[in-house]
Amino acid sequence: MKKLTLGAFEELVLLTTGVLQDNAYGVTIKQELEKELKKKISLGALYAALQRLEEKGWVSSRIGGITEKKGGRRKQYFDITKEGISALNEVREMRNELFNRLPETKINWLKS
Repeated sequence: MKKLTLGAFEELVLLTTGVLQDNAYGVTIKQELEKELKKKISLGALYAALQRLEEKGWVSSRIGGITEKKGGRRKQYFDITKEGISALNEVREMRNELFNRLPETKINWLKS
């Protein structure tokens, strides 16, 4: 099996792309991440992560139609793939497994 390499920021970008569904393009992904993280995200960092995710086959991109709102420029939309969903599930299972192995004293400490 291929080794899973999904960084924390990539994971958030992948999750956000899935959440936004048909409305997932650079600006909307950035806005959603900034809302959730309560911090600024650079478009450059976002597009670099999206490119890495696309190279891994976890997102696909498509070009939308011309809109007057953007001055005739097209939006690049992103869609999470089946492989992307599998990667997220694998990461979630690994996190849950590790979390479940934490001693009870540590779990109580985390809750306080």
